[in-house]
Amino acid sequence: MDEIVTALRVLLALVFVASAAGKLRGRGAYARFTAATARLAPRPLAAGTRWIAAAVVGTEAAVVVLLVLPATAAFGFALAAVLLAVFTAAIVRALGRGDRAPCACFGDADTPLGPRQVMRNVSLATAALAGFGATLSGASGLPDVSGTLVAVAAGGLVALLVLAADDIIELFRS
Repeated sequence: MDEIVTALRVLLALVFVASAAGKLRGRGAYARFTAATARLAPRPLAAGTRWIAAAVVGTEAAVVVLLVLPATAAFGFALAAVLLAVFTAAIVRALGRGDRAPCACFGDADTPLGPRQVMRNVSLATAALAGFGATLSGASGLPDVSGTLVAVAAGGLVALLVLAADDIIELFRS
């Protein structure tokens, strides 16, 4: 069970690192993310778009730090699940309005919003909830060295697939 928790910690930490780093890659990437935030935020919150965008990036970074430290992994999993639920709700709301503009979820992504972003977030939230449950049940230690290596490799591979999913799908659609 420790191997699974370690793999889930690596998966989610890498996805959130890529997400925060993509948004902070430069002024243009952050400006696109802030504009997407203005579009996706509920109308009453639209006035605080700059604060919301900064809070999102800060929370993504907090998820990474919490997941990296074994003692705080449960909090990291819980915060990741909440954040992913908020992202999913914003995307579903936008799709309901017919808004398919890119979310700038990873900075410069230009893939229109659609069901695949909802499925990605639901899958990642499920992974976060599974990690949270496993951590609460006592599976929060590190596995032995070989187990750790396999878990890190597995989590890294799945993270890579999640981050490249839009490109992979487009490759096969052509």
